[in-house]
Amino acid sequence: MFRKASLVFFACLAGASAIALDSRATGGYIQNPSGTASFTFYSGCGSPACGKKATGYTAAINQLAFGSAPGAGAGDACGRCFAVTGTADPFSPAYTGPFHSIVVKVTDLCPVDGNVEWCGQRTSSPNNQHGKPFHFDICQDTGGANAFFPSGHGALTGTFTEVSCSQWSGSDGGALWNGACLDGSTAANWPAVGCGNKGTAP
Repeated sequence: MFRKASLVFFACLAGASAIALDSRATGGYIQNPSGTASFTFYSGCGSPACGKKATGYTAAINQLAFGSAPGAGAGDACGRCFAVTGTADPFSPAYTGPFHSIVVKVTDLCPVDGNVEWCGQRTSSPNNQHGKPFHFDICQDTGGANAFFPSGHGALTGTFTEVSCSQWSGSDGGALWNGACLDGSTAANWPAVGCGNKGTAP
């Protein structure tokens, strides 16, 4: 009896795990807790796609990782925190640093349309034009860009690792519209589900 009950228990656990993974993977989005990435910066971060602003270092992430299309609401990347580290300048290969690491919270989307060079990753071609499967566009308004990029080097490649948002310095603002979500900040690292994905990956 004990063996049978144990098998049923573990089968239930496996089923629950499969459901969680299926929910996270809806639409074919590629969402990994660590890897290589490219980095740029932008300004005008006042209406982020996740629907909530934040006061600390924030970033937009490429659409294939964000988990939603423009105008479709918050994706599963919303609210997640990542330690990002620059290691090279793709336009100045001889540059050896110094490079920096910061922790950013994802609050915004870098869509494929209009950003093909950096955020053009698709399920059919999962790397961007610089050979990276992920891209972080770091918000200049909240100080992240100045802390991350060396003077004269506004585009970098490097690595990222998802971390607990207890390592991030900042606070979340109120909802800008219905459906706003930064639940990734309290979810476990991917593949755990936070805000969930919406629609189909590019």
